[in-house]
Amino acid sequence: MIDRDFGQRLLAWFDRHGRKDLPWQRDITPYRVWVSEIMLQQTQVATVIPYFERFMARFPDVADLAAAGEDEVLHHWTGLGYYARARNLHKAAKIVRDRLGGQFPDTVEDLCELPGIGRSTAGAIVSIACGKRAPILDGNVKRVLARYFGVDGWPGETAVANELWGLAEALTPHDRVADYSQAIMDLGATQCVRSSPNCAACPFERECVAYNTGRIDELPGKKPRKAMPVRTTCMLLIENPDGEFLLEKRPETGVWGGLWSFPECAPAEIDSALAHYPRETRQLRLDTMRHTFTHFHLDITPVHIKLHEDIAMIAEPGRQCWFSPAAPHAIGLTRPVTKLIERMNP
Repeated sequence: MIDRDFGQRLLAWFDRHGRKDLPWQRDITPYRVWVSEIMLQQTQVATVIPYFERFMARFPDVADLAAAGEDEVLHHWTGLGYYARARNLHKAAKIVRDRLGGQFPDTVEDLCELPGIGRSTAGAIVSIACGKRAPILDGNVKRVLARYFGVDGWPGETAVANELWGLAEALTPHDRVADYSQAIMDLGATQCVRSSPNCAACPFERECVAYNTGRIDELPGKKPRKAMPVRTTCMLLIENPDGEFLLEKRPETGVWGGLWSFPECAPAEIDSALAHYPRETRQLRLDTMRHTFTHFHLDITPVHIKLHEDIAMIAEPGRQCWFSPAAPHAIGLTRPVTKLIERMNP
């Protein structure tokens, strides 16, 4: 049964305890809300804040983002992960500029036509930036509703998601919709957290099904676990006499799409790859490192290849470049590149 006072009680809690001075809560525009919501997907607030501030300083509006090159956009995203988010931001910005006259749509349906914007992100933009009633259902909201109403099952399942969307729709008020959207996300982010929630500070403790039935750790349901496959690769850290490393731009689709990374080969091909370099070239295999993606682990064997002055190697323009850690230029780097360069230059 829906609690008709839910919204009022949540807003009363938000007025007293909610966060109201996060960077994206100031100077609210559809653009700023959009960028923040995309950055906050699967990323914590504390991590996002400095990225958001740097991103806004460089791309203060949608026109600036649309006019930028993809390399620069990815450079400002380096370290946040899930780089398809940045590529979709860039694509959507160009659509808003070129097809929509620079104006963001103000309906959930129209926003969902843009790359990378789903129903919850669209609802956040419409409610927070436009003041129109629209439900949201990000990870924090799913957790609050699943616990409060005792919704069983993993929210990634269609039936469970539909039930949660129905609750979100029924609970969203007609007044103060912007504050309500901020409040329910904030409650999940600060009190009804995944582990060790602060139930004593929650305005819904007494009615919460999960709290009253001792199922806080069970709700929401977990995604069925599968064994993570392990893939392997070798990265060639080719360094010239000036201390620059050879990087290659990865294809637009697939892992690390559009980012710059070290040349790779299969582990079984390391010896043949190294045979291209004179014996006098210094070659050193470094400790294997693991990088974990959403669906698999990647075990990386790095090989440092130090070139001598008499070895000529010219990077292929547009596809390869020499990257100087001492004077880095604005390109998007894969996380292994930054970690390995840090390892070699502590």
